[in-house]
Amino acid sequence: MTAGPDGSPGPLRDAEAVVLVGGKGMRLRPLTLSAPKPMLPTAGVPFLSHLLARIRAAGIRHVVLGTSYKAEVFAEHFGDGSEFGLELEYVVEDEPLDTAGAIRNVAHLLREKDVLVFNGDILSGLDLRSLVETHRAGAAEVTLHLVKVADPRQFGCVPTDGDGRVTAFLEKTEDPPVDQINAGCYVFRRSVIEDIPAGRRVSVERETFPGLLAAGARLQGHVDSSYWLDMGTPAAYVRGSADLVRGELPSAALPGTPGEALLLPGADVAADAVVDGGSTIGAGAVVAERARITGSMVFDGARIGAETEVDGCVIGAGARIGAGVALRGAVIGDGAVIGDECELLDGARVWPGVEIPAGGVRFSADRR
Repeated sequence: MTAGPDGSPGPLRDAEAVVLVGGKGMRLRPLTLSAPKPMLPTAGVPFLSHLLARIRAAGIRHVVLGTSYKAEVFAEHFGDGSEFGLELEYVVEDEPLDTAGAIRNVAHLLREKDVLVFNGDILSGLDLRSLVETHRAGAAEVTLHLVKVADPRQFGCVPTDGDGRVTAFLEKTEDPPVDQINAGCYVFRRSVIEDIPAGRRVSVERETFPGLLAAGARLQGHVDSSYWLDMGTPAAYVRGSADLVRGELPSAALPGTPGEALLLPGADVAADAVVDGGSTIGAGAVVAERARITGSMVFDGARIGAETEVDGCVIGAGARIGAGVALRGAVIGDGAVIGDECELLDGARVWPGVEIPAGGVRFSADRR
């Protein structure tokens, strides 16, 4: 391995990457009505920018994006990847093929021995070179990134033996035998990808991996304790963005210095307003006097009224939030209007363009 002229690691030889970005992001609606989940603003840039920056930092240059929902958005933003120091190619999935089917769908563009595969909604601090080293040292057909979680009941579990070799893939259960789960990042030998059936739905967890185990193939686990977050829900999405802003997970794609807040160009925050907790204030957004924004994302062009409190929320592009409003754990769609003195608490979602009159929604008799 040789270092680049800037001291960064040199190319990771015989390796390339596939990023699966075809999902509709149903759990993040209404935000994903206007953009695919990997393109949602996250700490000031599309979420995918952070993942691509990590891939590039690992020394990988060739990346294939497996797209489907609003596929054109990716190429419009990233182009051929040259501005990001990458060579990007795109494959559109015409009908849902599940994870392994989506991987097989891009096989014709692959050319290296080892292929790193990423789910496009996972935020992770995994050392990608270390993952590849584990894969190669074990001469594995597939290596899986595994993470230990406090409550594995909501995930499928992946037990391993003393050599780190995967022994089974277990469905969700109320009494999981191990606490390590599939973290959504893999290294495949390209030959394994080429053997996946083409043109139909294929699941890695239910078909590909169990089939490989049954055939005696080596599936290696790489257990890692670095930062890991599935960004699939609004609460996780908000948390991930805030962690990036504060530098809890460093990212070369962050358009600013890590801190309590990220203000994008043209953001206008009143001198007596408070913006903290890893919040992002989008370009051209306005935060009025005595407002408080904590751990939230305010998209481009949105306006937050005086004395309004926004905690753990996403405020869509061009939305208008009145004065004296209380928002906690809410998602406000693009262009929505929330009138003065409204109160929307945990789990509230307002669709794009909806207008709620002053005092129209409250969770208590009197906020003050």
